[in-house]
Amino acid sequence: MEPGTIVEYIEQQRIFCAVVLNGQEERVRLLNENGREVNHKVSRLSHTSEIRINVNRGRDRLVDFLKETSARRQSIRKSIDIRELWEVLNPMGEWVDLETMTGLCFPDNSNGDHEAALIRACFENRIYFKFNYQWFLPHSADEVEKNIEKEREKARRQQLIENGGEWLKKLVAGGAPEPPESLQHILEALKSYYLFGKESSYYSMAKAILAHAGIESPDKIFDVLVRLGVWSLNQNLELDRFEISIDFSGPVSETASHLPVVDYSDIEKTDRRDLTGLELITIDGQGTMDYDDALSIEPLETGHRIGVHIADVGEYVPREGVIDREIINRGTSIYMPDMKISMLPPRLAEDLCSLRACEIRPAISIFFTVTHTGRICDSDIFPSFISVDRQLSYNDADLISASDDAIRQLSKFAVDFRNQRLSDGAVLISLPDVSIRVFDNGEISIRKLDRNSPSKLLVSEMMIMANWLMARFLSQKGVPAVFRSQPEPRGKLYQNPDNATLFQNWMQRRMLSRVVLSTTPEYHSGLGLDAYVTATSPIRKYFDLVTQRQLRSCFNLEEGYSAEEIEQVIQKVQQPLTHAAITQARRFRYWMLKYLEGRLGQKEEAIVLDKRWDKYTILLTAYLLECRMPVSGGWELKPGDLIQITIQHVNARQDKISVILG
Repeated sequence: MEPGTIVEYIEQQRIFCAVVLNGQEERVRLLNENGREVNHKVSRLSHTSEIRINVNRGRDRLVDFLKETSARRQSIRKSIDIRELWEVLNPMGEWVDLETMTGLCFPDNSNGDHEAALIRACFENRIYFKFNYQWFLPHSADEVEKNIEKEREKARRQQLIENGGEWLKKLVAGGAPEPPESLQHILEALKSYYLFGKESSYYSMAKAILAHAGIESPDKIFDVLVRLGVWSLNQNLELDRFEISIDFSGPVSETASHLPVVDYSDIEKTDRRDLTGLELITIDGQGTMDYDDALSIEPLETGHRIGVHIADVGEYVPREGVIDREIINRGTSIYMPDMKISMLPPRLAEDLCSLRACEIRPAISIFFTVTHTGRICDSDIFPSFISVDRQLSYNDADLISASDDAIRQLSKFAVDFRNQRLSDGAVLISLPDVSIRVFDNGEISIRKLDRNSPSKLLVSEMMIMANWLMARFLSQKGVPAVFRSQPEPRGKLYQNPDNATLFQNWMQRRMLSRVVLSTTPEYHSGLGLDAYVTATSPIRKYFDLVTQRQLRSCFNLEEGYSAEEIEQVIQKVQQPLTHAAITQARRFRYWMLKYLEGRLGQKEEAIVLDKRWDKYTILLTAYLLECRMPVSGGWELKPGDLIQITIQHVNARQDKISVILG
């Protein structure tokens, strides 16, 4: 292509007029109307004119000439009626070349300027023609209508961005502007962008609104939404991100509210064993309402007969029913410092299924006989009716652990069973439990609790025992279930967790392998058991309910799942379980940091976990909270060192904590 040729090209949705400075067969060097030199492919030029100018006439004069040419073509473009042209050519439905199109618009003395103007007209208004540089194809009438609607939507979107940007700018400046009609749409866009960032379907719109408002930080969105009352100051964003519903749907709530209270007075007419005369106790946290397990112990000549009795949720929640279809999407109850989201509706979780004192309830009972030496002789599992006599909190049970014979004997067996698991290779983690509670007045209470207190150890080991026996029962019968296994850890730092340091226990947890779920039993290294399921919390966990249904099928109480169906359940429930775990962990950390916001300047004890580049990872021992600490000159710390740090800065909303040594 010869130097001096006037051409046009498209870049960033704009047409530029340019002159060829020099070129080869495939690429040319151009000077455009803005005075910028660019390289361009010849095949991608939108128009090539027959006009030639002298490229040696001076850069400024060349640019002026290009600007005049561009303005002249743009003026001609305004005289072109694209719709009228489409109405003429639409019946043909064929590609039309540039020369023919230009001749239809300008029958007298058309030139390169008219051709370029026509291309500009079709480029700016793409409703009526599809074009490929030198060729044009009229869209069908249906396509034109769709294109017109797209343009309308584009205009509405632009108007929304402008209105939203102006409103947001005034609001951030401290004003109280009149909300635009599209306020709800704007708020949805801002919420979505804050929650999901680039993954938001509103990403480009929200970015445009913020840009129009002159806002660079997305954090301003949170402040605005709090000010408008859309979110609270301590909004649980994970519930919004994962679309976790606090309330139950209308059909589920209505179904649950109309469930009748079953009269179990005529127990003899059922296939369940009557255990209502057996003394049962529950041991749970303070304020628990959803009691799903109870314990019993009876003296024998050779030892004791211990019973673990699990609320039979399957009696009230039929598979594939209205309630079941909703709770499978919940997967689990979610416990957070400021709220609880139950898997089951309260009518079931805290009433009909809950093992409340002095009320007859259907249950699955697991019995095992223990000799005076702690050896397990036999076990039995069957459906039953039970009635709880005493409901104790962990604190209540600890207070009477030495004087109450039932608690004392159960505690003794729990310790024996735990020691047996340790000798069988169990890898136990012995860490304290940090409890956070947020009161209605906003006060935050943090307590460090001993997970190995007599009552907690008792309950924990009894549930592990029951789950193990249920796993073996199902395995022996060849019934599939949600079996849990765990490969060996990457290493062992100690033999007895009770003699290990906090540092060793914390690091050992990092070395554990992931738990594997399958329909057949395998060894669980963490527990030191040959088979394991979880079925002791069917009120709170869907997998436990599924396994309980498999037990019920063994007693012809319902039809069980096939192995393939259980695999499908595992796949379906995994995501809500992951979301629940993330929500719990992040909410726990949020309130922990919220508490530490009030302890700036305080000194705290910490353990060094590891060193990465210019920072240490440390563990605040009072809170079991990991954070980073910059390397301090003159100090060389190693993993396991006990240090003192000072809290410098905390921002719970941004998940940030800064500490320094000393």
